[in-house]
Amino acid sequence: MDAIDYYNKYAAKIFEDTVNLDMEKLRSEFLRYLEPGDTILDLGCGSGRDSLAFYELGYDVTPLDASAEMCNLAEIHTGLEVLQMRYEDMEFDDVFDGVWGCGALIHVPEKEWGGILEKIVDAMCQGGVLFLSFRDGDFEGFQGEQYFCDCTEEKLERILEKTRRLEVKKTWVSRDGNRNSDGRWVNVLAKKVS
Repeated sequence: MDAIDYYNKYAAKIFEDTVNLDMEKLRSEFLRYLEPGDTILDLGCGSGRDSLAFYELGYDVTPLDASAEMCNLAEIHTGLEVLQMRYEDMEFDDVFDGVWGCGALIHVPEKEWGGILEKIVDAMCQGGVLFLSFRDGDFEGFQGEQYFCDCTEEKLERILEKTRRLEVKKTWVSRDGNRNSDGRWVNVLAKKVS
């Protein structure tokens, strides 16, 4: 089962498990690089939790998810139109001041990151900011029904710098937003450069 099928099958449970996670600290770090009214692409928006938070703060948000069921739930939750689209099908050109990818690539094999990162950077305005987060570690493969690709700070910096279009501003490790978990996440903020 691929990630989209998984999220379609378990959409209601995933929504319930994630919609109330406290991501305020991470969002605040990202928003330090943006101005109210700026455009944000919420990549893999899931429940729409972060899209709604950005929208309520005055940002122009575009939620995007590949799972039809997650898109439906996010639209109900946020009142925003959600684009149903796979990352590799994105065709944006200099549209977004910020791209928020909270856990957005955790189910994507590392060998596919390069092409997807190119699409993400294409979508960003010059000087735009990118936030990505991954489970901390070096595991890649199936866990149960899902494929995971974890990442370390060093690996993440190396991959982003390889694009030659992103300048890493900050990497850090944080605790999982779920109080019942002791999971660690690697976070990165990077700016699009010429």
